[in-house]
Amino acid sequence: MFAVMKTGGKQYKVQAGDVLRVEKLAAEAGEKIQFNDILMVGTTLGTPLVAGAGVQAEVIDQIKGEKLIHFVKRRRKHGSQRKKGHRQQLTLLRITDILEKGADASGVKAAIGAGSVTGPAAPAAKPAKKAAPKKDAEKAAPKTEAKAAPKKAAPKAAASGADDLKELSGVGPALEKKLHEAGVTTFAQIAAWTEADIAEMDEKLSFKGRIEREGWVDQAKELTK
Repeated sequence: MFAVMKTGGKQYKVQAGDVLRVEKLAAEAGEKIQFNDILMVGTTLGTPLVAGAGVQAEVIDQIKGEKLIHFVKRRRKHGSQRKKGHRQQLTLLRITDILEKGADASGVKAAIGAGSVTGPAAPAAKPAKKAAPKKDAEKAAPKTEAKAAPKKAAPKAAASGADDLKELSGVGPALEKKLHEAGVTTFAQIAAWTEADIAEMDEKLSFKGRIEREGWVDQAKELTK
């Protein structure tokens, strides 16, 4: 039986025993993980995902891909050029099992991209307090009641744990969607990028030097203050 799964913005057709390289995952060598974004299992086609399906794999090692040359040249009177190498970080794994059903109850750790775990986790919502009985509330209330100040509505980003990345120069809905698919949802993640991270994102999302050109890292640092 084969399955088509999605990870790191790419699709892979796999079956038990296959060894493949995928975008770096947050997992250690020897650890067992499970992919839950399954587009197809055998003849069952997802809409867009197959409910309850999963692909389990064992992490063999964390490796680097072949060296790629990144060359940028700006064609102007005082133009500049830059050349540097980059090796993509990858995870080597072996497919162990394909589940048509019951993947959501398997208990195996879900496969998560390494870039998606750097941001802070969204705070858990506190349970609402039960309203006091009407009679008790009347007794407890003072005779002269001060008008309560209107509560400010929380920003939309706080509810979902993600920032509005469109505040960055040159980032529209399409680029924001690409960043979300790569696991980047907050300004804090972008502010913490190193040169290697920038090169990796340039290569993975085809930004063509946009990150440094627009100064996203500096903007993100200002927005996180």
